[in-house]
Amino acid sequence: MGAVGGSSFETGDVDEARHELDARYYTSRMDVVDEHRSFAARFDIVEFGPLVIGDLSCGADVRMSFGELGAYHVNAPLSGTMEMRQGGGPAVYASARDALLLDPAGDTFLDRWSGDGRILSVKVGAAELRDRLESLLGRPPHGALAFRPGLDISRGPGLDWVRFARRVAAEALAGEGLAHHELVARPLQEALLNGLLLAADHPWRDELAHPAGPRRPAPVKRAMDAVRERPEHPFTTTELARHARVSVRRLQESFREYVGMSPMAYVREVRLERVREELRAAEPDEVSVSEVAWRWGFAHQGRFAARYRERFGESPSRTLRTAP
Repeated sequence: MGAVGGSSFETGDVDEARHELDARYYTSRMDVVDEHRSFAARFDIVEFGPLVIGDLSCGADVRMSFGELGAYHVNAPLSGTMEMRQGGGPAVYASARDALLLDPAGDTFLDRWSGDGRILSVKVGAAELRDRLESLLGRPPHGALAFRPGLDISRGPGLDWVRFARRVAAEALAGEGLAHHELVARPLQEALLNGLLLAADHPWRDELAHPAGPRRPAPVKRAMDAVRERPEHPFTTTELARHARVSVRRLQESFREYVGMSPMAYVREVRLERVREELRAAEPDEVSVSEVAWRWGFAHQGRFAARYRERFGESPSRTLRTAP
């Protein structure tokens, strides 16, 4: 999490608008499908650490197409409507009552964005959101972080999150305010990720909303933070105990109680996530699964492939083949 920057942009040229969205969000194709209104785009966009928050309008009906997004994405209409498809699924609709929450995987199509539509458009870093979920749970989440596409923004947590995101973006766009200070920006970025995890529907939502049992203690958090900051480092249990400022035995006992695995098993889980991120970002003809696995410390290909499939629900070779 880190830097904050924003800009306002207006144009009546479709290509200029597309280039701006490409630079801030994703590579796309944009076409105007409106015979009655002139295209007049206005984009107020803030890059806020792992999030990109935009207040977007086009003035005329448009359609767009993307590849895989590689990030989670929320489209919350403040007015107007959107119709979208992702990954071969059915069309889903967004309005001022219901936002859309898109996954990182799956080719994405915006079939119609109405000309009267003004959209709060939020790109959310996939790795950062999963890290936040792990931090809140106190353990690695097993399985993919998949959301139900609909998000009620007419009331409750969904409405609160939209209002919060708009306030934060407005403050960041205004200039040299507190939202630009690291001591304020980082907690706000975490709060936006936390809020989305509480507002949206996913397998761990109830657990986050109604936590049971104690939170993980500070020594465990210090060790986990050290691993996530440098997963490539050849950690040992003794070194992690030094980071945690407790004995090796105490660290092992605490990890078993609060994380459900040993410290070194946690290191392997974090590295497994990094393997997936690298495979998803790679071109299939540039790297091999075994090369990436070896680089992250997985020497036994059979055990690695079995653990990968158990964790992510697909083989590592499939992840590489379907990379954008």
